Amino acid sequence: MTTDTLQRTGDPDALPLDKIDVSNPELFEHDLAGAYFRRLRREDPVHYCAESAYGPYWSITRYNDIMAVDTNHQVFSSEAGLGGIVIDDNIQKGGGDEGLDLPNFIAMDPPRHDEQRKAVSPIVAPANLARMEETIRGRTAGILDSLPVGETFDWVDRVSIELTTQMLATLFDFPFDDRRKLTRWSDVTTAEPGGGIIDSWSQRRSELMDCALYFQNLWNERVNADPKSDLISMLAHSPATRHMTPEEYLGNVLLLIVGGNDTTRNSMSGGVVALNCFPGEYEKLRRNPDLIESMVSEIIRWQTPLAHMRRTAIADTELGGKKIRKGDKVVMWYFSGNRDDEVIERPDDFIIDRARPRQHLSFGFGIHRCVGNRLAEMQLRILWEEIMARFSNVEMMAEPTRVRSNFVRGYASLPVRLHA
Repeated sequence: MTTDTLQRTGDPDALPLDKIDVSNPELFEHDLAGAYFRRLRREDPVHYCAESAYGPYWSITRYNDIMAVDTNHQVFSSEAGLGGIVIDDNIQKGGGDEGLDLPNFIAMDPPRHDEQRKAVSPIVAPANLARMEETIRGRTAGILDSLPVGETFDWVDRVSIELTTQMLATLFDFPFDDRRKLTRWSDVTTAEPGGGIIDSWSQRRSELMDCALYFQNLWNERVNADPKSDLISMLAHSPATRHMTPEEYLGNVLLLIVGGNDTTRNSMSGGVVALNCFPGEYEKLRRNPDLIESMVSEIIRWQTPLAHMRRTAIADTELGGKKIRKGDKVVMWYFSGNRDDEVIERPDDFIIDRARPRQHLSFGFGIHRCVGNRLAEMQLRILWEEIMARFSNVEMMAEPTRVRSNFVRGYASLPVRLHA
């Protein structure tokens, strides 16, 4: 058997330790990755994989080691020029001769990172979140009231995508009737050929150039108008971002689209999956809807909607007794850290009333901690408040179809039936 074939058996002990490659997207598509991460945490928590589709890389799999990397940008760089924040260098560069270099502030080190992040952070300031809550609740109620009770439908399409896409359209002040373009561009941004979304790097480039043209027209409108509170206006009027190159503007737009779409969307579906996998917790929630706020954090931990973030070592260093060399690719597997039983009790279980529900890695740590984390939590809280006011059960009718990706840990479809 080949290494890939052995990995697809789901038995992590069938391979020599040095042959384990947790970057294989099929492990995530078939929900097999957890067993391999469990073995790495136990036997080799700072693990070197010499051969993979993405070249050699280090896997950081324990909670505290991930924290050590994530909070040390002086040694572990996010710079786009070094490969950026995902294991696949082609995602940053666009692939081969079809290269499309799209720098953005998450793929930067200070001081440029700090300046550009500051330009968009007012969108999620507490006062602005408070102003958005009524709009989010009204849209959530409208979507839930439009759903068929007692009939099977796709939760991903009808709820998760629609809710997050409406929110993105609001944040960008994007033409509402075109909002599904945002979903497509988000999917294309994180896709690699063969995963079911794009067929080639040239297709990815072509679709992202369509996105660039659309957003350039919006920029031209906003930069010549008085400043407003949407993201494009903030970028157009901030001194730190007003003179960005077109590539940098597109890079930041795509970052904000993915950040506002993939993570919240897959947590909205992940919560339904989790409650169906742990029906005792669903009953607990029915008895005490006040647990929703705690449950939201547990959904985000249990789902871990972005499975990893990558860094590049810019100096020789040591971690977990291993020598990491300057230039090495270092991958923080947030999904694994969120299952570390040395830090989180019963980490494979979904427990909606954990004592420390916000103890998770899903938002990252350090200077790159997710800028929209409170907005994501608010969207999920409102969704579940409105669900519990309407339905006794969101019943999963079949196993979800998972995304073929080692970066986005998400769902392509989720058949459900509602019970009033």
